[in-house]
Amino acid sequence: MTSFFGQIPTIPPRDEAAAAQTRQHVDQLTKPLGSLGRLESLAIELAAMTGQPIPHVSPPGVIVFAADHGVAAEGVSAYPQEVTVQMVANMAAGGAGINVFARQIGALQMIVDVGVKEEVNAPGVHNRRVRAGSGNILREQAMTSEEAEKALAAGIQSAYEIIEQGTKLLIVGEVGIANTTASSAVLAALTGADPEEIVGRGTGVSDEGWQRKKQVVRQALAQHRPDAAQPLDVLAKVGGLEIGAMTGAILGAASRRVPVLLDGFIAGVAALLAVRLSPQAADYLIAGHRSQEPGHAFVLRALEKEPLLDLKLRLGEGTGAALAYPLVEAACRMASEMATFSSAGVSEK
Repeated sequence: MTSFFGQIPTIPPRDEAAAAQTRQHVDQLTKPLGSLGRLESLAIELAAMTGQPIPHVSPPGVIVFAADHGVAAEGVSAYPQEVTVQMVANMAAGGAGINVFARQIGALQMIVDVGVKEEVNAPGVHNRRVRAGSGNILREQAMTSEEAEKALAAGIQSAYEIIEQGTKLLIVGEVGIANTTASSAVLAALTGADPEEIVGRGTGVSDEGWQRKKQVVRQALAQHRPDAAQPLDVLAKVGGLEIGAMTGAILGAASRRVPVLLDGFIAGVAALLAVRLSPQAADYLIAGHRSQEPGHAFVLRALEKEPLLDLKLRLGEGTGAALAYPLVEAACRMASEMATFSSAGVSEK
């Protein structure tokens, strides 16, 4: 799969000069030094990402990628596979959780079908289908090498499109029954983590289903032996089409100096794939929240990111990141709207 590496967009380094300017400016604001804590460091990080000493992240953009997983046939989810296409239609109608929170923050929204088993016939859904669902990883590879590359390309293209519409910060979400199973397999393959520790209940499977899910991940890894040194090999063998598309979107955003506000477990696994493909992508990631999925703690450690929120969420779709967005915007408003000691005529310490 080396052919694709020439297509991965070049990601620019952090702008340390902009970060230094922001640090100096934040230290001059009318407050005790460091008293706004994480917001101060967040403003500096955003400056390094965007190259703007006074960064701006409005409007945000939300892309939800949808795909089905053949492994759903193994009883690893509490919901039947037809829920995927039904939820995509619900999102297209504006009725899903992510629609509510995206509207709240004034986000541009995009829904992309990269591999739902049943083709989605709903207005507003972008058709970038690679295939009709991934293979059952217990029986076959999730996809071919070429399909994995196409999934990444679909994500890159989607990110470029929403950025061209004006997006200043990107949130990527997902919908697809059984995608926590595929994400667990990808995480285990990339990090060597034990499925016993990282596989969660996803949509809320029973104890029996939970044990079955762990066993499916173990067997899939043993059967396909994905190469941790080759991220696209991992994606093709045990991943998912929407996971690949999210990975591509993260790479695309980073290449345009657009910060990526991460959602939970599945988005985090996609981010880890992106970082393994292009290490500089890590400089453009902000962890929005900590998911209840046990594997997310492993992802956050691997990415060396500390989340902004911990609300015990496990919905996905990009909802946790959308809820965290106001904190990111607050960091920008702090830098752009607070007076300095000099401008306000306030005596310094």
